[in-house]
Amino acid sequence: MSDRYASFAHWAPGRALVRRLGLPDPPRLRRYRPGDPPVAGPILVGGSGRLGKPLQDIAELAGSAGAAGSTAGADEDRRIAGLGYDASGITDTAGLRGLYDFFHPHARSLRSGGRVVVLGTPPRDCATTAGATAQRAVEGFVRSVGKEFGRGMTAQLVAVRPGAEDGVEATLRFLFSHRSAYVSGQVIDIEPAPANPPADWDRPLAGRVAVVTGASRGIGESITRVLTRDGAHVVCVDVPGVGDTLSTVANDVGGTAVQLDIAAPDAAGRLAGHLADRHGRVDIVVHNAGITRDRTLRRMQPEQWDAVLAVNLASQERINAVLLDRDLVPDGGRIIGVSSVSGIAGNRGQTNYATSKAGVIGLVEAMAPVLAERRITVNAVAPGFIETGMTARMPMVVREAGRRLNSLAQGGLPVDVAETVAWLASPGCAGVTGNVVRVCGQSILGA
Repeated sequence: MSDRYASFAHWAPGRALVRRLGLPDPPRLRRYRPGDPPVAGPILVGGSGRLGKPLQDIAELAGSAGAAGSTAGADEDRRIAGLGYDASGITDTAGLRGLYDFFHPHARSLRSGGRVVVLGTPPRDCATTAGATAQRAVEGFVRSVGKEFGRGMTAQLVAVRPGAEDGVEATLRFLFSHRSAYVSGQVIDIEPAPANPPADWDRPLAGRVAVVTGASRGIGESITRVLTRDGAHVVCVDVPGVGDTLSTVANDVGGTAVQLDIAAPDAAGRLAGHLADRHGRVDIVVHNAGITRDRTLRRMQPEQWDAVLAVNLASQERINAVLLDRDLVPDGGRIIGVSSVSGIAGNRGQTNYATSKAGVIGLVEAMAPVLAERRITVNAVAPGFIETGMTARMPMVVREAGRRLNSLAQGGLPVDVAETVAWLASPGCAGVTGNVVRVCGQSILGA
């Protein structure tokens, strides 16, 4: 679906008018393409603490614009692709001045589409009240930077628990690359876990088996293609009514098509049987299938409530339970649910949908500590406005509001969700669990 306003804003005369009138100015976002470098360009790093080494390693991988704590590269206006800061050494309010001292002189050095990543400590792990206070304050700084810098720039906070220092690389590679173009203002928690970097960072999922529900189109199709690009064999699942489209997608990626109504009572058992017979396991489970039946609560029929909860939430619970009970998800497995910003903020006319998507978040949060004992991670992605057939059918005013009310002033693409799923599926993300990562361009109205 084309975004005519963005096309107009990118046209030279239109761009001049947009700037003169102070209208939303959507930047051109660069997405990852095979062959791109692992990191978008030179990174300038600063700060001090226990997380300097992983930042410096990424800076060296990129061809660093300057060593940790230095000012080298400050005069290379718009040549720096990223700013990385180790805030783990901030232990009180006075230490927060270091954020200003580093970012103030270098903010103008970032190129369009630049990346800001701050590493810190979860407040709950701080030894003192002053330290916990300061670390929580860092979050407000990062979220504000994500809304302030403009020109397609993004900002993230990575909260690394003590003992998890060796498990940061995959996350930094994602956040400093073009793969994270529509992810901004996020706080990502990393738990201690055995470091397990992939043998090949270009194909980190090689040899793994993935299942993706709702795989025939839109976000599900994109997830299927990105996981395949990264080396996985994908079992593509969707309802029989779209069997031809599903088969086309599966054939294109060299995967397997399974026609299945995941809301059916026997669906979980049938899917588990297929995976056991064909592959003996499933390394990556992506619960993408979802439906909407939008009505205000007063006008909503019982069957509209039941259908949405059955597909969007109950099916995930049943499939997870059966796969785990039959030990089909091995050590190092990944379970990823697709939630929605509606499940975080709510939405008029979507009480059923928001309930189901908030339930996905609850499922992730409840399962994460339990599955950690089996070295299985569980996370969720929460898309905002993504350009799909579903959003194309929205009323124009609602659609335009969804596109413009974020820091990037445009809708995301299905591949933005897919890249986030692929990062969470990486073997290098053993410590990333219990997270809900919004793929929404960062709302300008809330966090």
